[in-house]
Amino acid sequence: MVFLVNLARVVFAPLLDPLSAEFALTEGTAGLIATLVWLGSALPRIPTGYLLTWVPRHRVILGTGGVLTAASAFTALADSVVMLAVGAFLMGMASGAYFIAANPLVTELYPDRVGRAIGIHGMASQVAAVVAPLFVGAALLTGPHWRTVFATMAVVAAITTAVFYRTARRTDLPDAGSADRDLLAAARRQWPIIVTGVAILGVASFVWNGFFNFYVTYVTATKGVDAATARTLLTVVFAAGVPAFLFTGRLADRVPHVPLLLAILAGFIASLLALTAVQGVVAVAVVTAILGYVVHSLFPAMDTYLLDSLPDENRASAYALYSGSMMIVQASGSSVLGAFIEAGYAYDAVFRTFSGGLVVILAVLVVLYATDALPKGGEDPSVSGN
Repeated sequence: MVFLVNLARVVFAPLLDPLSAEFALTEGTAGLIATLVWLGSALPRIPTGYLLTWVPRHRVILGTGGVLTAASAFTALADSVVMLAVGAFLMGMASGAYFIAANPLVTELYPDRVGRAIGIHGMASQVAAVVAPLFVGAALLTGPHWRTVFATMAVVAAITTAVFYRTARRTDLPDAGSADRDLLAAARRQWPIIVTGVAILGVASFVWNGFFNFYVTYVTATKGVDAATARTLLTVVFAAGVPAFLFTGRLADRVPHVPLLLAILAGFIASLLALTAVQGVVAVAVVTAILGYVVHSLFPAMDTYLLDSLPDENRASAYALYSGSMMIVQASGSSVLGAFIEAGYAYDAVFRTFSGGLVVILAVLVVLYATDALPKGGEDPSVSGN
């Protein structure tokens, strides 16, 4: 399930070129389509958190499978920019609702191994990001049209949803979230850790969203890399995330959460700046791989920090508030980057400016942590829900 919902979010990145050719999209409109996927992933998160105060997690996950099946089929039939935009938004909605229900469920299934469980779940999600460019490339070579991509996703999503339904009926599911019945109470009690999560991951993922959606165009336009190699390097970006989810998830069970997050954020800034400076295919490939590993380490580290720290009675609600807020910030990355490029700014200049903003945020967070003004989460057993 997580493979499919993440595929729905990332499959538009390698499809932007053929979709632009089909619908005569400008860079700004192409960026908007990519943004709508992530905006769709952002907007249902807080409402899903409220829904989870009444509906069991596994039933919400089942519903997301149905939405993804219908949305993929709808997108495959798109014959206008409006239909394409609506399909992208609906596919994003399925993914957003899924993660809000599934991440707390995974945590509650394995309360003694939160980081490891989140890492494995995230690794399966990341495999979709690795496969997406290859899947799109194969479909464009062997199939008649880009529509093959979405039609195939619809069929597989329908089958997987049916399998999930059968599996859930046979599983003894945890009831750790049964006391999580008040979204506003969770916001009042857990707002410091929610705001910390948004400050760290929201802004970093804003930059990341614009970066990976325009990566192929960026390296072909500024680094002298041909389009086929650029698509391969996009696969490298996502492939580096597979071990990042697994190893960082395990590491997050063993080291203090906040220093780990701040170190990863610093590594992301450094690798992004390095990419703007290097030239040549080999150098670009090496820095791309490092950047991919570092940025994907942020996600399991942050989820472990939050889900390991939030108590049972607030976990899903507070996580939904964090995730919904974070994703709204993240979703606009592609459209903002596309607007800057369309206005005539160079990619490297924009990425360096974004990196400068991240440096300022990192400096503020370091000062706050040094003065004990940031919540330390699971590092303090008194606030851990496990």
